[in-house]
Amino acid sequence: MAVMGIAEQTLDAAPPAAEDPPARLPPPPDALPGLALFLDLDGVLAPLAPTPDDVRPDARRSAVLRAVSERLDGRVAIVSGRPLEEIDRIAERAVTPASGVHGLERRRADGTLLESEPHEAVREAVAAFQAFARDRPGLIVENKDVAAGLHYRGDPSQAGAAEALARDLADRTGLKLQPGKLVLELKTPGADKGTALTAFMDEAPFAGGVPVMVGDDLTDEHGFRAAAALGGFGVLVGEPRDTAARFGLADVEAVLDWLEKVRAA
Repeated sequence: MAVMGIAEQTLDAAPPAAEDPPARLPPPPDALPGLALFLDLDGVLAPLAPTPDDVRPDARRSAVLRAVSERLDGRVAIVSGRPLEEIDRIAERAVTPASGVHGLERRRADGTLLESEPHEAVREAVAAFQAFARDRPGLIVENKDVAAGLHYRGDPSQAGAAEALARDLADRTGLKLQPGKLVLELKTPGADKGTALTAFMDEAPFAGGVPVMVGDDLTDEHGFRAAAALGGFGVLVGEPRDTAARFGLADVEAVLDWLEKVRAA
């Protein structure tokens, strides 16, 4: 009865008002019937790093993912902006269900791959980002086939110029501008982390579960809203901000600690 009380309180509570966000969102419950987990990677399961390639596999992370997936009968998916091959490298294929490039790639629980056709302007965006980064040390360009990424973590002073370039390209080409933490992406339209979560929830083993999206970035807000629309909630990792998430965790270590509690519940 205690567990059901937590679940009812969790799902029926009104989200905090956007104009008056709490200093720190409360931690999520670790016991919830039918829990279905959707986990971002960078900043949630793995600490942010200076470059994408600097993020490495981690024994604790992989073990926790395998254990919690078994505990939840496979209702765990990684939902990331990275391509699937990068998700698998970092998470060591600890879970099969995964969505990459903000919903443009998706692998079902049975291993079936679904991939969007790249917008014809992605190559143009990659070339423009590469030209922009050529004489600006510290900037990194990613070609994800269905999206182009420009990372300026190595030189945050380039934020304004990078955003101006990305907005101009988006306006001219029809690509979708997706801002993130010290990164700008121009992606093929038509999918996001929310559409990926919704698609997973229509399939086994997620169907009928309570979706919980755990993320840290603006890109995860789509997932937070999709989870809430389906009777679940979002969990914001990191510093408080205006968000559709209902609960919060401080950092990657807090996420892994919480997942261990979910496994043991």
